[in-house]
Order: sequence, then structure tokens, then C-alpha cells
Amino acid sequence: MKKILVITLTVLVISIVVSLSLNKPGNLGMDITKKDEMSVTKEKVLASSTPISIDYLRKLDIDAERLEILEELSEGDNYKRYIASYISEGNEIFGLLTVPSGEMPKGGYSAIVFNHGYIPPNQYVTTEKYVAYVDTLARNGFVVFKIDLRGNGESEGTPTGSYFSSGYTIDAISALKSLQKLDYVNEDKIGMWGHSMAGNLVLRAMLVESDIKASVIWAGAVYSYEDFAKYRLNDGSYVRRQQDPHYDARALESSLSDEVGKLREAPEEVDFTDDFWSSVSLTNNIDYLNSPIQLHHSVNDPTVNIGYSRDLGKVLEENNKQYELYEYFGGGHNIDSPYFEQAMSRTVEFFEENL
Repeated sequence: MKKILVITLTVLVISIVVSLSLNKPGNLGMDITKKDEMSVTKEKVLASSTPISIDYLRKLDIDAERLEILEELSEGDNYKRYIASYISEGNEIFGLLTVPSGEMPKGGYSAIVFNHGYIPPNQYVTTEKYVAYVDTLARNGFVVFKIDLRGNGESEGTPTGSYFSSGYTIDAISALKSLQKLDYVNEDKIGMWGHSMAGNLVLRAMLVESDIKASVIWAGAVYSYEDFAKYRLNDGSYVRRQQDPHYDARALESSLSDEVGKLREAPEEVDFTDDFWSSVSLTNNIDYLNSPIQLHHSVNDPTVNIGYSRDLGKVLEENNKQYELYEYFGGGHNIDSPYFEQAMSRTVEFFEENL
């Protein structure tokens, strides 16, 4: 009887010890850690694969066939004008193409992808707006391709902004790729110009595509995502992308939609240091910037505060990036005369030196 009792007690003690061992803090911590690691890994994968993250865009094989000339327009002073188009993510994108009339330099002309700011998409017309800007660049010997971003004018696709959709950025890079296939363009001498909304587009494109050799931004809406929260800025541009065969589109879009929704509805709850916001932040990924950039802004800009260009300038300075920032006492959002001529002169000189 004693022997049976001793054995029973021994088994009970062993069971208790094993149970305590399996449930002591160390083992519970190990299980939690594994769970947390899996969660963190999943978050990092989603962040790096989010359609607007810099790493996601850098992984894409963005390309385009040679652009197609659709119509010849009246000539400029020393250049020819055409309506042309190319394909970007299955959308036909139209634009105004100017080509110098003079003798082509050895290796081909330098070229500029010209990106317009926000204009109501249904009011946008290819040959209108930015006429003086394009004319100045064209007269100075550059091939200029002023593209009509998707959904604007006759261009196919859904119009989007550049903060919560990568569509415009892909349109701009695809335009560059289409220019590189033209016999009269030097594929190693292509830059970008952007105004207002397109300031963000151009900066994002520069972090993604190393073939952009220099860029100029006028009155750039280069807000950070923190600015959206702090100043309650509004950008209703987020749209769901078509399914990407390389990623779980539903999970990615759900992640992006949730984060964007939180930024809009409860910005005080957003943690901008987490993997998602770090992956989409332009300034957090500024190390990818390897080409010079020139910024222009008027102190009396009523649409985009000059503080955003100044803040970007500080980030570029702190990270030893090559940049120039010019401020103008007047001229408003478009840097109109009498400041326009000086700003354009600096723009032309910058492209001539860096392309």
C-alpha cells in the first residue's frame, strides 16, 4: 500500500513539475516571441510589398514601348510639336512632344519628362496649360514630353494622386522608358520636371528609377505623411490597384486601405515609425536619391506653403544630397512674371549642367 502511495505521489509530483515547466514565464515568453516574430515578419513583408512603398516600386519591372506619334501640330520657333502616346500599365497615355529642329547633337538630345500639377481631370487639355514652360525648355534644345497623367484629358485609366497611389509615378517612369527608345534621344540624359502635385510624384520617381539624371520641382506639394496628420491635409486619391500576380493583392490593399483610413479618420493614432509608414515615406528612403534636384517656391504661394519645400531642403542637406532651393518674393503658385523668367532661366541652366 505504501509502495503504491509513493509511486502515485511521485507521478503526481512529476506531473506538477512538468506542468509548471511548460508554463513558466520563460517558455510562455518563447511562444509569445515566436508569435510576435511571425507578426513582425508579416508586417514587414506587407510594408515592403505595399503598392506605394519605395521598395515595392523598385522591384517592379517598369518599362514601355517606344512612344507613337499620332498627330503633327504647328511648329514652335525652332522645334516641332506632336501629339504622342505610350502605354503605362495597360493604359494609353497621351502627351505633347516637342523635338528640336536643329542639328542633333552627338548621342542624341537631352530630354525632359514634364509632369503637370492638379487640374480637374475632365477639364485637362493636352495642348493647354504650361505653354510658356514647355516653350522655354523646347527653345533651349530639349526634347520635352509633357504627359497627360492617367485619367486626365484623353489618357486612359483612373485619375489618382501621388500620395496614396503609385499610378502617376509609374506613368512618369514609363514615359522616360518610352523616350529612351527614340533614336534622337540620349537615353542617359533624361530628367524630370514637376509642378505642385507632381512634386511628390517626381521625388518618388527619383527614389525608384536611377535613370532620372536630374529633376526640377516648382511649388512642390512635397508634404510628408506626418504633415497630413498634423495639418489635416486632404487627398482623396487612394484607389485600389489591379491584382499583381506576384503578391497577395487582397492582403496588400487591405493593409494600405486600413492605414490610409486611419490617417484620414484618426491621425492622432498613427505611428509614423512603424514598418508601413517607414516604407512609404520619401524622406525615410532619401538614401536612394542619387541625382541632383532643384526646388523653386514663392513665399506668397497661396496653394502650397513654402515651408514644405524648406523642410525637404533640410532633409536633403542633412543627408548630403545635391540640391538647390530658390525662393521668390512673389509669383504665387505658378511663379508668374516677373519671377517666371528668372526661375525658368535657372531651370534651363540646371538641366544643361546635369543632363
